[in-house]
Amino acid sequence: MATKRTPAAAGSARAGDLSNIEACVQDVARAASDPDRGRRDPTAFAPLRKAVAKALPRLPPAYQEAMAAPLLKTLDRLGPAGFKRLLASDPKRQGAACLLFDCAQAVLQADDGAATDAFQEVVSDLYDGFLSAEDRRGMKPPDRGVLPPLVKWGRPDDGPYTWPVDATASVGATTGVVSLPPGNARHGLCIWAALGHETAGHDILGADRGLRVELADAVRAALRDAGQVSLAGYWADRIDETASDVMGILNMGPAAGVGLLATLRGLRLAWGGDARLQSEGASDDEHPADVVRGFMAAAVIRTFPFAGAGAWADAVERETSLDAQVIRLGRREVTLAEARASSATAAKAVAGTRVRSLEGHALGEIQTWRDVDEAVVRRLRAALDGSATLTDTIEQGDYAAHAVAAAVTSAVGGSDPARLQQRLVALLVDMHQHNPVWGPLKVVHSGDLTRRPFLVPLG
Repeated sequence: MATKRTPAAAGSARAGDLSNIEACVQDVARAASDPDRGRRDPTAFAPLRKAVAKALPRLPPAYQEAMAAPLLKTLDRLGPAGFKRLLASDPKRQGAACLLFDCAQAVLQADDGAATDAFQEVVSDLYDGFLSAEDRRGMKPPDRGVLPPLVKWGRPDDGPYTWPVDATASVGATTGVVSLPPGNARHGLCIWAALGHETAGHDILGADRGLRVELADAVRAALRDAGQVSLAGYWADRIDETASDVMGILNMGPAAGVGLLATLRGLRLAWGGDARLQSEGASDDEHPADVVRGFMAAAVIRTFPFAGAGAWADAVERETSLDAQVIRLGRREVTLAEARASSATAAKAVAGTRVRSLEGHALGEIQTWRDVDEAVVRRLRAALDGSATLTDTIEQGDYAAHAVAAAVTSAVGGSDPARLQQRLVALLVDMHQHNPVWGPLKVVHSGDLTRRPFLVPLG
């Protein structure tokens, strides 16, 4: 683990400042150790169906059609006997029963209060960033799941996870579900940055047919071309997790990479280990080893076209190196240099390869982090670090990803993560209240509701 640092003053906006990351790790560990188990699943058929039917009218029209109504049809098709067989087939609630209950909980929890509204706004923005008509100009709509996922709290032992739309299609839904442990409503600020991995990653990969396969092929070819043949299979076989890391960082900037480090360390600590990134990636683990995920994050950040990108990339790479021990990827021991080089090659292939499933575009062309994003983050950091009310803080062009990035980079740079999370939730709730998707009209993406003026007035 890293040596002790002296945190910078609260509100410090210096690029690459990770002087308070240890406090953020502890904050993640507190969230993961929170005893709150969340709402219990209604395991009797009649009460479950009644609760979903009652909750349906409270959802926006788009979500009534995409999730609640199909779920009711599925329940009616199953009936009490089929529902009972489903529960018996998945006693540990890891498969089909878990999916059904999570879809139901997403419907039932949709109006559960401020933290849920904030969570939903982050997920909606991250999804919108890749799939709205505004950002996919010149490309066809995604093959499935154009509506941002619904959110829910629960199953703390499983950490953050998502059911992409290709999974929720099993209950007839046309949108996904993203889950966070209930403790993250109060603690674990940096896990909110990990939502980019779940939503701008897994859920997007499930929306365009063929994207996973094309990215896996691109990673395999890039590693072979770079002379890293022995690791080509390791990275390509983990394309879901690899691409999800890259896509989350493309959408939320350096904060997603920093949040990844703090989240991995905090969860390792809470789950009985050391607050250290793991250097071994088992052959049967679908995730790359922690340390190469850190190196990959640094490589993505280094490609960003903004002034502080190099400083953030250096900081993430340096922090990752502090935890590196003997690195084993699958059955092969690799040097630190090999780990860094293969991570960078895989990251650049995912972000930069133009693929047929995106009409010849690359993921990095749809989303990247620029100076204009950093300018928004600096302004929101000042607001979140201050004590004034957050009313009227939001300006046109400010999004939930900016708000989370501001809170996370402020926390790792010296501010109290718990206080920042409270203020972040308030800011996100304000954004959510102005999100047209959650209004009375059937709007699919907030980015779609954009006027096209003939001429922009002067002044």
